[in-house]
Amino acid sequence: MKVMKFGGTSVGSPERMKDVASLITKSGESAFIVLSAMSGTTNTLIEISDYLYRKNPEGANELINQLERKYLGHIGELYSTEEYRQKTRAFLEEKFNYLRSFTKDLFTSFEEKSIVAQGEILSTNMMVNYLQEQGVKAVLLPALDFMRTDKNAEPDGQYIREHLTAIMKENEGYRIYITQGFICRNAYGEVDNLQRGGSDYTASLVGAAVNAEEIQIWTDIDGMHNNDPRVVEKTEAVRQLNFEEASELAYFGAKILHPTCVQPAKYAGIPVRLKNTMDPDAEGTIINNTLVKGKIKAVAAKDDITAIKIKSSRMLGASGFLRKVFEIFESYQTSIDMIATSEVGVSMTIENDSHLAEIVDELKKYGTVTVDAEMCIVCVVGDLDWSNVGFETLATDAMKDIPVRMISYGGSNYNISFLIRETDKQRALQSLSDVLFK
Repeated sequence: MKVMKFGGTSVGSPERMKDVASLITKSGESAFIVLSAMSGTTNTLIEISDYLYRKNPEGANELINQLERKYLGHIGELYSTEEYRQKTRAFLEEKFNYLRSFTKDLFTSFEEKSIVAQGEILSTNMMVNYLQEQGVKAVLLPALDFMRTDKNAEPDGQYIREHLTAIMKENEGYRIYITQGFICRNAYGEVDNLQRGGSDYTASLVGAAVNAEEIQIWTDIDGMHNNDPRVVEKTEAVRQLNFEEASELAYFGAKILHPTCVQPAKYAGIPVRLKNTMDPDAEGTIINNTLVKGKIKAVAAKDDITAIKIKSSRMLGASGFLRKVFEIFESYQTSIDMIATSEVGVSMTIENDSHLAEIVDELKKYGTVTVDAEMCIVCVVGDLDWSNVGFETLATDAMKDIPVRMISYGGSNYNISFLIRETDKQRALQSLSDVLFK
């Protein structure tokens, strides 16, 4: 069985839903489908929640009514029989009345998560109704019945596997299984969500739980490209990536995939394929445990980076100096991306600058602090083991005309990273493409 995940743009209209249904049923094989909310729906639900937080039920009701009219308008385009039009209309009215019930009660973050979860619940019910109308043996398995996180807010793999296996045994004989991406219950049974990676994470967890043949992530681009197509001309899709290479690219700016979401597939040894709903015959990108030796695969960039440098003679020979510095970042729950050290100085980069002022104040206890904002991390990914003589030179040669604030090499066998100004990003990415891929 293959697991197929479709994002919000892939199910963003009745026409797109029909295209997805065609892709699902084309092979004639059984499949497990994970769907996101229709594009724009989650943002509207978050806006509704914001009105309710501000004790403005009129504003919330107005948005609920607008969203309901939009969904009811989809019924005539999606369904061809009165039976399924009425069935779907009754379901939509029930769900939108449920949303209206929140305008009368006390509103907290728990209620917000229940509201946001309705986007995926709406899209999956509409899709399963359409498939059933087309004569496909399809069944909806609600994610809230088996997808759960533990007390650390991490997916509970054993719980998911046991409960999903049991639910599928109760629903044997179906060709298509459908569930919601992103949403889950937490360790206390409350409606919650997977946050990082969203629906991609769900697909990876489901794939690992059912021991899938392959996990397919369908988006609106034909796989992961060897550079940012929004910035660099004539980029190409990378046909194969190792799981580690894919994680590095995702972490350092390749938006098509979240770095966390492939971990369950990696540990289960299940390949992940990135496909394009607009061009389903394109090969896309396959991500697996195979490492192609001696090849640079791709370049990615991460914006809105802040560099912090602390210089202190007290660091020289002081065994506890770095621990004290790192504890400051930990106390403000701020992760570090890059780091470079010398005898009397250490430079670090962060993406989350919400506690920058407090962190700088604390660091001043230990040395002189300087901050560089509006920076960018450019990451070159591939087989960059130090024994591959000359690979790092190729990357640095491409950057010879770009002012580089920091370089990180050797922390991973899969990347070399450069910290530059955001204003130099386009030149850097284009130069790297010219040198590495042409």
